[in-house]
Amino acid sequence: MSRDENRTFRYGAGTLSAVIVLMAASDLVMSGTAARPASWESGTVVHGETAEPATSNVSQANPPPQNKSKNQNETIVPKQHLGVDVSGADKAEASEKNTKKHQSTKGAFRPDPQYDTKYNARGQEAIYGGKSAVEPPRPLLEIGREQYTSGLYDESSTLFGKLNPLLPGLSIYGDWRTAIAYNKDNGKDIAQIATRLNLDVDLKITATERLHAFFTPLQQGATKFTRFEFGGGDGDQKFSDELDFEPQTLFFEGDAGSIYSGLTGQYAGFDLPFTVGLFPLFLQNGIWANDAILGAAVTLPARNSPTIGLSNYDITFFAAFDNVDNASLIHADGTLDNDNANLFGATTFIDAFNGYIEAGYGFLQGTGVQSDVEQHFLTAAYTRRYANTISNSTRVFANFGDDGRGNGDGVAIISENSLISPLPSTLLPYANFFIGFGDPEPLVDGNNAGILKNVGINFETDALTGYPKLDDTASNTFGGALGIEYLFNLDQQIVFEVATVQPFENDGIGAKEAQYGFGVRYQIPLSRSWLFRADATYQIQEDGEDNFGFRTEIRSKF
Repeated sequence: MSRDENRTFRYGAGTLSAVIVLMAASDLVMSGTAARPASWESGTVVHGETAEPATSNVSQANPPPQNKSKNQNETIVPKQHLGVDVSGADKAEASEKNTKKHQSTKGAFRPDPQYDTKYNARGQEAIYGGKSAVEPPRPLLEIGREQYTSGLYDESSTLFGKLNPLLPGLSIYGDWRTAIAYNKDNGKDIAQIATRLNLDVDLKITATERLHAFFTPLQQGATKFTRFEFGGGDGDQKFSDELDFEPQTLFFEGDAGSIYSGLTGQYAGFDLPFTVGLFPLFLQNGIWANDAILGAAVTLPARNSPTIGLSNYDITFFAAFDNVDNASLIHADGTLDNDNANLFGATTFIDAFNGYIEAGYGFLQGTGVQSDVEQHFLTAAYTRRYANTISNSTRVFANFGDDGRGNGDGVAIISENSLISPLPSTLLPYANFFIGFGDPEPLVDGNNAGILKNVGINFETDALTGYPKLDDTASNTFGGALGIEYLFNLDQQIVFEVATVQPFENDGIGAKEAQYGFGVRYQIPLSRSWLFRADATYQIQEDGEDNFGFRTEIRSKF
């Protein structure tokens, strides 16, 4: 069997295994949902998404039989004043309490509004700016409980306990992108049409537990997409089908508190969300971490500390033992090695000091051929609006230790600013600045992007056609991006931006000479599921040929 046949067989086996796991779990969950009459047929009253038996007046002459035994997962609700089996003394006491309550609140509220005798639905919509419900595009496949729909719902099964009812649903959704581009990047110019397909397969089990998989079947890795290079001096005039049917993510996530409640029949006094498997790690808007790692994570959510005055904070602990993408992990041939490292870390989100704080620590431990790598990563950010005029996020990233090449230390500071204009929802001027020392790196990044990828549109590629970008390493450089974004009537977007990278030391890692970029982006929805986008950039490099790119893209969401 050839190497290509071996690889195709391995990819097919991996994909088949992932699909079998999801479908088998789906069959198990669906089979646990008892076939019962609809709620309006079985005399139930639905509150939110959980159906409860309706209360009815029962004749005292024929009381219902009482079952004094208690099931393991049964919740005993204390007797309430519902008009049934209530003693005269209890009724009198309740009546007295209601009288006192009405007396204490009399005159505390304004009179109810007076409505016209003929109800005007459009007039009521106008109260909210003429807004009305918008039906989003539905997933490609939906089986069972649909997502983001309203009831009435059928009564849920209690296979996992009455306090963690089943809400089974299998859905497949995602987007399909196709772009035509002509790019000249670092001396190579290629005209091509490229396409990629993102597929999310989601098996919802309960309100807090699910299995999820993500596939990108039309691409290999982060940079090779199914394409046809039809022009340009370096176009190969060939069609390349970059197929990969292995799951890019495959993980289970849930809440230990909800699982405990379902198994014991007692309400848990805690929330403990967790995930395990090949899951996405996305931190600091993707600047510090943007990768799918194989491991686990757990969060302590919605905490507070009156002692030090913290009204709300979260702490997440994560660990990975494979699929760790970091710039320090490189094979001898220069390609990235994501199979020989462990990752341990923690991150926190805090509401404090009239703003929002993000902080994190990560430890990268090389294994096998990468055993020389031992690096520490730190990050902190503070976001706040000042004088109702400027919104600012200041982010600091630092890494130090041994990267196996002797230059594993770096620091980068990024300041993101947007002006609160007279049209705060549609006209958004922005100014982002940065300075970097040494060799600053993201903790993990599966797209091989640098620490400056979010500074502006001139620093980001399109993850499809090889669209050119300014140097994003921040290695001994400073600079920034000035731009303005206009959203019209919230129905389309246009962005103009100028940006620069100014090196103050040539360390052989990032830009050697000054770079300048001029970029524009326009996008408009064609329908509720189709989007058109166009980008153009021209980049001046003082040490070489200029780069430029033009692309148009159409995207479908489903």
